[in-house]
Amino acid sequence: MVEQAPSPAQNLAALQRELDWLDVVVRQAIASYLKHEGHERRWREIEPPALVADESVYAAQVLAWQLDSCERLALALAIAPHLRPQALDIFFGINGLIDRGFSEFGGCPSKSFSGFLPTGQTLAFVLGADDPALQLDALRILAPQHRLRAEQVLTLEREDERLPPLSGVLGMSEQWLHYLLSGEKVRPELSASFPASPISTPLEWRDLVLDHQVMAQVQEIRAWLTHGPTLMRDWGLASKVKPGFRAAFYGPPGTGKTLTAALLGKSTGRDVYRVDLSMIVSKYIGETEKNLGKVFDAASYKDWILFFDEADALFGKRTSANNSNDRHANQQTGYLLQRIEDFPGTVILATNLKANLDEAFTRRFQTMINFTMPSAAQRLQLWANAFHGVCELAPEIDLRKVAQDYELAGGAIINVLRHCALHAISRERREVTRDDLMEGIKREFRKENKTIQIH
Repeated sequence: MVEQAPSPAQNLAALQRELDWLDVVVRQAIASYLKHEGHERRWREIEPPALVADESVYAAQVLAWQLDSCERLALALAIAPHLRPQALDIFFGINGLIDRGFSEFGGCPSKSFSGFLPTGQTLAFVLGADDPALQLDALRILAPQHRLRAEQVLTLEREDERLPPLSGVLGMSEQWLHYLLSGEKVRPELSASFPASPISTPLEWRDLVLDHQVMAQVQEIRAWLTHGPTLMRDWGLASKVKPGFRAAFYGPPGTGKTLTAALLGKSTGRDVYRVDLSMIVSKYIGETEKNLGKVFDAASYKDWILFFDEADALFGKRTSANNSNDRHANQQTGYLLQRIEDFPGTVILATNLKANLDEAFTRRFQTMINFTMPSAAQRLQLWANAFHGVCELAPEIDLRKVAQDYELAGGAIINVLRHCALHAISRERREVTRDDLMEGIKREFRKENKTIQIH
């Protein structure tokens, strides 16, 4: 019998119970701090709602992540403005001594929202109202490396970087709130706070056409993805080697580097995230490291494959430190090297030229794979695979001769297919003529500033 997922009504009910608990805790924290009636009681004596994994998405997530009461309060505080803003109105109290709000309550005014917007300081107050030492838990929970921040569940946004870190507004991402209510899975969105996006392919492993030596090296990565956890945990390999797997793919464009990364993920049930280097690299000192750190922090809690395309933009050779820019670049490279070494998952760097990569990286890679231009036999298979089920080839087209005469990579062959399909459909036919095919091939060669002789 298939278990039914919790309904949105069940999910909402679970969050409302959590907000009921938050309401009691907040009132007790304020009473303890202001020495009101009942101030002797500690908020930690107030039991949070019991959680059963299959009763709500929220319960399942909290139990899976083994969150403690402080972390649950942080979640509830961030959820409150969305589902029960009146629960935080108590923080609008006026300090009679100075005729203003209590600064220790935190909070951030907003012209477009009349309710109380909690900040990191609000969380610190609630946790440490009767024991200031517990304010450190707020710093722990809201640190960028904490799971709730790294996976973009909680956000902490400051208007000015010069302000204290806990002055930032404590929020819940829309994607995660949607997930907790609906049960629909969320993925991190490509943004400045997460400069990476998933890649996928409709192709299957059998569609991958590579030289047998290249395929053997790729199969080694696939074997690690399949058996690595067992080797590390059960075979004791963790005492001998660092966790994770690092690989570099190099070779001409279109030879299958990105496709191979996508298929490694697809065939082993993993998400592959391509890091957007345009959003990572910054001219400002420290910003590149900060941007990249967000990706590694999030991925450290997931079984993802991180894919850096055109990686020499980030992982290029270090230079002599003749000026501040050189020192900055070298410092950046050192930081990247350390993050990759410490990353427990799989990292794949792709570049057109191996020589562009810093040797400090290549020495620490488990494998370096040279994606060469396909042979004539491989090109024949690529041509056949490309047109199969899409277009019909005119009788005068000899694919074997085409594969023999024109050295094209797989990506270029797909571009030719697209060109041919567009011309065929414009004639309201599926048949590709020899002229269509030859014109597509010419276009690909012109991209490389090459001319060809049509045979």
